[in-house]
Amino acid sequence: MVNELLDVQGLQAGYNGRNVLRQVSFQAGSGELIGLIGPNGAGKSTLLKAMRGLLPTGGKITLQGKKLQEYSPQEMAKVVAYLPQRSHVPFAFTVREVVLMGRAPHLRWWQREGPQDIRIAEACMEYMAVKNLADMPVNTLSGGQRQRVLLAKVLAQQTPLLLLDEPASGLDLFYQEELFRFCRELCQADRTILLVVHDLSLAARFCSRLLLIGQNKLLADGAPKAVLQPELLSQAYGVAVHVGFHPQTGHADIYTQEVPREQPVQSLLTKGDAS
Repeated sequence: MVNELLDVQGLQAGYNGRNVLRQVSFQAGSGELIGLIGPNGAGKSTLLKAMRGLLPTGGKITLQGKKLQEYSPQEMAKVVAYLPQRSHVPFAFTVREVVLMGRAPHLRWWQREGPQDIRIAEACMEYMAVKNLADMPVNTLSGGQRQRVLLAKVLAQQTPLLLLDEPASGLDLFYQEELFRFCRELCQADRTILLVVHDLSLAARFCSRLLLIGQNKLLADGAPKAVLQPELLSQAYGVAVHVGFHPQTGHADIYTQEVPREQPVQSLLTKGDAS
């Protein structure tokens, strides 16, 4: 692969001695926007954590030609930015303070942020539409506002690789699409992004490549139209999935076949005897 940034070979990862992922192998090059798709519990978040070095793993992960375990924490933070599915800001830090934390890997422990760090943080806040909240404590913001702040912090790290776990969670429709557009722009500037996506239509529109995770393994890897096939999605999600692409826009229409309800479930939907 040209400009290879990430190489994952024979990855095994999980929790408490149980492997959630087995023998996962793929490579990622500069400029790719890769969506991780698959059912809940399939291992998408586990894969991101493994690539960030947060889980004990089997197999081999190489970043920029260097084994994952050879990186110091600060070196790792200069190469990989990671946004977990749930992030908690424990103290009443302001939005500006949280976004500036993204610059920490580029500073010595005794250094304060310089003018360039502040300019980068300001630009990230402006792009994520939280600059007007710069002096607000993060723990007073709505869920969607906090998510945009945390995304600004991740962007401020300015790493070649970004790992984003459900970054569109809590965002309204406009900011979801804006987020994906910005990710695409970053990749056009040679960044590489792997992100967990539940909206398969968004994944089809914006991602250059999809990894379909299911049944503890990598089921498919390729361009969106190649991966978003009914048989592959049905295998991964365990239900009949139908896929269509709009002839003009190319947008995907993906839906599941209705399953007849069993009588105990149906009885919950009927009105009880009011007498």
